[in-house]
Amino acid sequence: MKLSQSFSGALRTFAYFMASGTHYQLKDIDYLKLYGEEPSAIEQAYAIFANVIELDSEGTVLNAKYAEKRAVDYIRSYCDPNFKVAPPYEDWEIELY
Repeated sequence: MKLSQSFSGALRTFAYFMASGTHYQLKDIDYLKLYGEEPSAIEQAYAIFANVIELDSEGTVLNAKYAEKRAVDYIRSYCDPNFKVAPPYEDWEIELY
């Protein structure tokens, strides 16, 4: 089974905005340095994105923006200790497989 074009597009879009430093939810957060200095933070964000994203039976993504929000909230909280993720992550959201 291949990943759907819908999922591929959602992942590509998320990856582009994360790697370019232009994700609108991370405005004024200097997170690009994490790629070279603390890649485990980026790994965790992608794990959250992958764990949270939902697809229907046809492979169409149902919640891309929510999955992005949960992932970038992790990066924001990592870079800004005053930022609190709400609601707090559940164990299944942050699991690394």
